[in-house]
Amino acid sequence: MQLDFFPSWTLTRYLAKMFVARILAVLVMLVLVLLMLDLLSTSGEILAVEGNGQGELLTYAGYRIPQLIQRFLPYSVLLATIIALITLNQNSEVIAMKASGLSAHQVLAPLLLTALLVSAISFAFNERVVTRATASLKAWEATEYGALPKEEDARRGLYLTDGSDILSATTTTGRGDRLSLQGVTWYSRKETGQIVRQVRADSAVFAGPGWRLEDAVIFDVGTAETGDAADIVVAPGITPSQIELESVDADALGFMELRDSIQAYKASGRPTAELEAKWWHKLSGPLSAFLMPLLGAVAAFGLARSGQLFVRAIIGMALGFAYFVVDNAALAMGSFGGYPPFLAAWAPFALFFLVGETVLIRTEE
Repeated sequence: MQLDFFPSWTLTRYLAKMFVARILAVLVMLVLVLLMLDLLSTSGEILAVEGNGQGELLTYAGYRIPQLIQRFLPYSVLLATIIALITLNQNSEVIAMKASGLSAHQVLAPLLLTALLVSAISFAFNERVVTRATASLKAWEATEYGALPKEEDARRGLYLTDGSDILSATTTTGRGDRLSLQGVTWYSRKETGQIVRQVRADSAVFAGPGWRLEDAVIFDVGTAETGDAADIVVAPGITPSQIELESVDADALGFMELRDSIQAYKASGRPTAELEAKWWHKLSGPLSAFLMPLLGAVAAFGLARSGQLFVRAIIGMALGFAYFVVDNAALAMGSFGGYPPFLAAWAPFALFFLVGETVLIRTEE
């Protein structure tokens, strides 16, 4: 019986339903509170743009909610674990389960299974929703909350050099030869770095070679004169592939898209440690929800009347939050090459899995 982790499907369904209800309740509470605080700090910038109003605030909230869900779902699983296990302990349900012959691992098995399903749903949600919302929000932030990006594949802008000249854009859309730039500025400079001419345009398309600025406004620094030009081609040395590499954002790309970008970086001889660490973290991040019932399990056991239940809950929260601290630190180390990318993404998970198992076995098994 000790090797059968689900000896009673009635008990499994009961614990899973209770766990899911608490995860959703905690997640909704966290998202609403944090969204309110975020809007309080950001609404002034959004409404400062002429023409922005309630619709733009709702749009911003629509972009931010998926990001908040992604970030705080593991926290919700941790807090839901502690709340659920404290409730079971106080009602003597844990004692009843252990008296019937269930081990600590069998008591936790329904919660771990539920958390594993939450991890799978979180990964799919991140791939389909969060990456697109992040890309759109960053593209909108690049325009300082001005015109909303119309294209779904809009990405934040770029800043590239072509010799001594500079090409910048607030947003980019499209791929390959169909790549287009918005909010374009071209700085023509001498080799000494002195700006000779500035050209601005609302958009630019690839002219093969160079980029054709449409309805450009030219400012000559030497004469301080401004003039208009229907079309002008600049930056002949900058290609769409260079722009795509420059505008790679790991948070705004899906798992397979980021893998392709990493391969393109390697082919061009550019460093990939930061991108690889974030690529692996796209798997280990959602899977952290699976770890939370194990770290919070210390709250389930021990007599409620012993007066140590609150201390056990604090220990469970401390273990969970320590994991997130170590995980963020390891990811930062992996981003600048301090750790190998694979180790940066997976070492905290493996470490705290062993810590959770050790605490559970030594205290209850």
